[in-house]
Amino acid sequence: MMGRLSDKQKKWLPIVAMVVVVAITRVPGLMPPNFSALLALAFCAGAFVPGRLGWWLPLATFIGTDLLLNLYYRHYLGQDTFSPGTIVFLLANYAVYPLLIWLGRKFTAKASFLALLGGGILGAILFYLITNTASWLFNPEYVKNFAGWLQSLTFGTSGYPPTWQFFLNTLASGGLFTGLFAGAMKLSGASEEAKEEEAEEAAEEEEPNAPAPESGPEEAKG
Repeated sequence: MMGRLSDKQKKWLPIVAMVVVVAITRVPGLMPPNFSALLALAFCAGAFVPGRLGWWLPLATFIGTDLLLNLYYRHYLGQDTFSPGTIVFLLANYAVYPLLIWLGRKFTAKASFLALLGGGILGAILFYLITNTASWLFNPEYVKNFAGWLQSLTFGTSGYPPTWQFFLNTLASGGLFTGLFAGAMKLSGASEEAKEEEAEEAAEEEEPNAPAPESGPEEAKG
């Protein structure tokens, strides 16, 4: 019984580890700006976690960590976490997360590591383009033309670091954590498949050899 429980825990261990890593990377000041495991969790949950769990697990993680961050910024730093700009940013994020989960659904657990890594990086690029486009649309500091859109993707607004630095962090963290998560899930899946194959082989060896069919009486020779 304990062995079976241990096997179940091993199946859940990579998934729980992903959620914990996401929570750690969201601790204020621990990571560079836009460097987190959020995007990798959304993509890898779509690729590896079956059923509805693959949807609500990452979304619940994002909502829970966002609520904790909002409480921290409001009560300890005195910042207004529900300003119009912040709300637009959050809505843009939550519009992209389901898209990344859907993108992960287009892959399977049997996809190659490089394919999964490429999918995670593609998800990071989509996140950057969509969220910065939303910022360009709703931020009055941007001119609403092609030049203003390019500014939102490269230099951003005054008083903040250039957005291309955020993009590099988004790209690096998307690739890094997708590689870590996909590698952990693949290793876990390979271990489970090896155990199942060993069990099947052992069961086949334990089966008694089937008795040979009895031969009927020989026909009389003419």
